[in-house]
Amino acid sequence: MDQPPNRLSEQLLEAIEERIVTGEYPPGARLDEVELAEAFGVSRTPIREALIRLGSIHIIEKMPRRGWAIAPASPRRLVEMFEFMAELEALCGGFAARRATPFQLQKLLAAHEACRGVKDPDEYYRLNEIFHVALYEASGNEFLIEQTLEMQRRARPYRRLQLRVPERIASSFAEHEEIVRTILANNAELAAEKLRQHVMVQGERFANLVKSVEKLSAADVKRPA
Repeated sequence: MDQPPNRLSEQLLEAIEERIVTGEYPPGARLDEVELAEAFGVSRTPIREALIRLGSIHIIEKMPRRGWAIAPASPRRLVEMFEFMAELEALCGGFAARRATPFQLQKLLAAHEACRGVKDPDEYYRLNEIFHVALYEASGNEFLIEQTLEMQRRARPYRRLQLRVPERIASSFAEHEEIVRTILANNAELAAEKLRQHVMVQGERFANLVKSVEKLSAADVKRPA
């Protein structure tokens, strides 16, 4: 292929990451360079570059004598990940309530309304991501936006799994309604708390997430394409 290697590896990174997020490559599954190269019709070099970059943001990890694998998460790791993500998004919500511009608020409302009535988990997740990114941007803090986007990327496979739990889409949308309402009311403290509760997984939600992750991890099979 005649594309610059760095551009090609970026495209491959996005393609592999998308398959991880959608569950085609589940937590614990191995990623073989040779089979990935054959699947995507490229040489091993850009595949290796893409895998190294995915490893640098901890979406995949190098396993002793096994090559690369989708990084599995223990229950404790999941708690820590969602605790941190919840605090980042709480900051975004608080800042957005204080200083979002009319344009940013309009964008947030539009993203929220686009989620209304959606029942397919994959489609809702796609629109849900747009909503959350609009929320980050409304914070007006570029450094916070960068850090939250990076953490969002790492948490994507697990946040997506939550939406497959019965009734989670409906409750997620209802929580969005409350978040938007508090931001429009300029209630920074309540907006932060609503975001914290929305992102953090506790009780039955956490138990369901752990079961979903364990079910996928148990397969632990090669699925390079």
